[in-house]
Amino acid sequence: MNRPLTIVVPVKHVPDAAQERVLAGDPPRLQRGTGILCELDEYALEAALRLVEARGGTAAGHRVLALTMGPAPAADALKRALQLGADAAVHVLDDALAGSDAWATALVLAAAVRRIAEEDGRPVDLVLTGMASTDGETSLVPGQLAERLGLAHVGFATALSLDDGAAALTAVHATATESLRVEAPLPALVAVTDRSSTPRYPSFKAILAAKKKPVRTWSAADLGLGPDQVGAAGSRTEVLDAEARPPRTAGRVIHDDGEGGIRLAEFLLAERLV
Repeated sequence: MNRPLTIVVPVKHVPDAAQERVLAGDPPRLQRGTGILCELDEYALEAALRLVEARGGTAAGHRVLALTMGPAPAADALKRALQLGADAAVHVLDDALAGSDAWATALVLAAAVRRIAEEDGRPVDLVLTGMASTDGETSLVPGQLAERLGLAHVGFATALSLDDGAAALTAVHATATESLRVEAPLPALVAVTDRSSTPRYPSFKAILAAKKKPVRTWSAADLGLGPDQVGAAGSRTEVLDAEARPPRTAGRVIHDDGEGGIRLAEFLLAERLV
């Protein structure tokens, strides 16, 4: 395959872990106002950028597109992705998407990937995702997205390379006990881990250049999806209830007057920590 590559990187706008998370509504949902680009998605974006840069980058026609779904503030995640080096972005923006679980999310993202290929008149060769989102942490979307797109799926990859003709990929798949070398033909979907690379920081020049990069905005209807297929109505799981984590209480201080070790051991035994 000698034609230019198109790589799509789904990214997510998530609450900043350093900030307090707020639940609201009935059923309670995480409020998605201010937030950041999911840190784990930065590794997928970095992997995509390295693959195209090794082949001449945009000058050779290769492209990296960032894709997200979410409310208006999710545009901040795309902005960050463009600053890091993505060439263009797509935002699926629709109030009907609120409450989408992994099943509905994969449906929307798959429809968006197909539309990207249709509008641009060139196939999507590779979809790169993070291994999970830092808010949901389910790791369910990559596999479901690959299934919906009919793509080979490699999960938890710590390394990734393409052959000289860019017709197949080789990835190192990490498990709890071993590392496996996996090969798959393109097109494919790969979920990379936080051991795959070190994400870059955007330069001032890149930040300025990001302002001129195109961002397309689509609704669920633009993707051929009805309100019964997305959001809570299109989800296979249901949130029945949720509550905020109780505030932290003051810890117990043990002063060592010669018997500190004994008291510490008694505390650990009483709390069944040992």
